[in-house]
Amino acid sequence: MGSVRFTPMSEQQEVRIYLHVLTHRVWLLFCHYRDKYRFYACLLRARFDENKTEKDMVKATMMLKAGEEEFWTNQHPQPYIFPDSPGGTSYERYECYKVPEWVLDHWHPSEKAMYPDYFSKREQWKKLRMQSWEKEVGSKHLHASITFDLLV
Repeated sequence: MGSVRFTPMSEQQEVRIYLHVLTHRVWLLFCHYRDKYRFYACLLRARFDENKTEKDMVKATMMLKAGEEEFWTNQHPQPYIFPDSPGGTSYERYECYKVPEWVLDHWHPSEKAMYPDYFSKREQWKKLRMQSWEKEVGSKHLHASITFDLLV
């Protein structure tokens, strides 16, 4: 048998925990100087690199769980939240001012002439979206009708 490879889910979890620790613990909370940040970031990267070739999935899962627990116990009680991030003070503050994309279809040609590159790319994008929509939705409806015919 060959060596066991990480599944994409565990790789995603590993990257997620690394970035959480890097942003929350190292950068935002415990150091305000760039040189200290780089030092702690290198130490953190070294800890992750020590175990990146782990073949045993059980041991890798245990290390991942231990890393998540360590992050949870060492996180700051009042973490910094960026204003535009979920939970921030101005998250979705300006949603009411965002104009839907379909409004651009109703622009006057003289207004569209001011942005020729954008509107030419937009027309190509709309054609591509319609073609892919036909393929995706058409195949789903076909599959649903076949499944329904089989059930009836």
